[in-house]
Amino acid sequence: MAERIALRYLARLGLVRNGYATGSNPLERRLRHLSALEIREEARAFLRLHGEATGGTRSAFAQRWAEVRRCLSRSGHYEHTPDELAFGARLAWRNHGRCIGRLFWESLEVADCRHVTEPEAMAARIADHMTEALGDGRVRSIISVFAPIKRRRFPAYLESQQITQYAGHAMADGSVLGDRQNVEATRIARSLGWRPSGDPTRFDLLPFLIRDAADRRALFSLPTKSVREIPIVHPAYEALAEMALRWYAVPCVSGMILTIGGIDYPCAPFNGFYMCTEIASRNLVDAKRYNLLADIARTFGLNPAPSGARLWRDIALTELNRAVLHSFRQAGVTMVDHHAASDQYMEFHRREQAQGRRVAADWRWIVPPQASSQCEVFHLRMRDFHPVPNYYYHRGDDGLQLMPWYGDRHRTRPERIVDRLTRRWKIWKRMAW
Repeated sequence: MAERIALRYLARLGLVRNGYATGSNPLERRLRHLSALEIREEARAFLRLHGEATGGTRSAFAQRWAEVRRCLSRSGHYEHTPDELAFGARLAWRNHGRCIGRLFWESLEVADCRHVTEPEAMAARIADHMTEALGDGRVRSIISVFAPIKRRRFPAYLESQQITQYAGHAMADGSVLGDRQNVEATRIARSLGWRPSGDPTRFDLLPFLIRDAADRRALFSLPTKSVREIPIVHPAYEALAEMALRWYAVPCVSGMILTIGGIDYPCAPFNGFYMCTEIASRNLVDAKRYNLLADIARTFGLNPAPSGARLWRDIALTELNRAVLHSFRQAGVTMVDHHAASDQYMEFHRREQAQGRRVAADWRWIVPPQASSQCEVFHLRMRDFHPVPNYYYHRGDDGLQLMPWYGDRHRTRPERIVDRLTRRWKIWKRMAW
C-alpha cells in the first residue's frame, strides 16, 4: 500500500510514468499527459470556439474538424493556422485565472515564430520582442509563440522564468546579495561562464537561458536597447534614493507552457505591464525576495524595531508603492496602481457576463496584497474552473485540472451530471498517472 501511494506521488511530480522512471528532461516532467481522446476533445472544443468567435459556418467547422481529425489519427498532431494560433493565445490569456489584467486580452499582439527553432535565432526574436514591447515607454502586450511539441519531441525552449530578472549572489557568509528567488538561476548562469560586469550588486541583470532540442543550455543577454531599468525615488523622501533601488520596465514571463486545442507550446514568452504592488509590496520586501522592508522604512523616518508599533509596515508599504508609481510615471513607463487594476478587472468581469461567459479566477492571485479590502475584487466570489486554452507551469500544479469548460452552454441536467463526473474522473486519472 505504501509503495502504491509513493508511486502515485512520484507520478504526480512527473518522476514516474506507468510504473517506470521518466527521462531526465525537465520539460517532459512538466507537460500534461493527455490521451488521444482528450486531445481530440480539446481540439474539437477549441475549433468550435474559434468558429463561433470568427463567424464561421457549420460546414466550415465540419471541414476543418475532419481535417484535424485525420491528422490526429495519422500522427497524433495537427498544426494551427496563424489565425487559430492568434485566437488561441488571446483566449488563453482571457481564461487564465491568476491574472488581474485581462481586460485587454483582445489587444494581445501575437508573433507566430513557429519556424524559428535555433537558439541564436530565438534569442534575436526575443530581443526584438522586448524592444517592441518597451517602445517609447507605453508598454505593449506581446506574445512570441515558438515551435510546439510534436509526438513527444521537444523543441528548444526558454528555461528562465522571466526574460529579465535580477541575480541572487550566494555570499561566503551564507547571505544572499540580490534576489533570493534567483539563487539557483544565478548558480547555473555562473557555471556556464556568466559573470557580472563588475563587483556583484543587488541589481545585476541575468542573461536568459535557452535549452535546445538536444537539451544543451545556452546563455543570451539582451542588448541595451531592449531593456530599461527605472530608479526608484520618492517625491517627498529623498533618503530613499540613497538605497539605489531600481526595477526593470517590462515583465516578460517565459517559464509557462501555452496549451491550445490539445497542442502544447513550451516556449511562448509574453509580457504585460506592471501593477505597482508586484514590485513594492512583493518583489522588494518579501522575505524570500529582497527582504528590504525594514531598511526602506528607516528612509521614511519609521522605527522598525520589534518593540515599536507594528503599523510601521503598513505605512512603509504605502509609501513604497507611492514611490514606485511616481518613478514609473516620471520615466514615462506604463504602470497601474492596484485600485485601478481592480476596477479594470471588474469591468472585464462585467463584459464577460454580458457575453454570457463565466469568469475563471483564483481569489488568492486576483486580490492585490495591498489595501485588499478596499479593492472591489476582494468582495467578489470567484472560482477557477481551469478552462483551455490556457497557460500553466506544471501538470502536477496548475496544469492538473485544465480541460474544456462547457458551463457557458445550455446543458440539460443529465449532461451537467456527466460533465461533473467526467471532470472528476480526469483529475483522478491524472493524479494517479
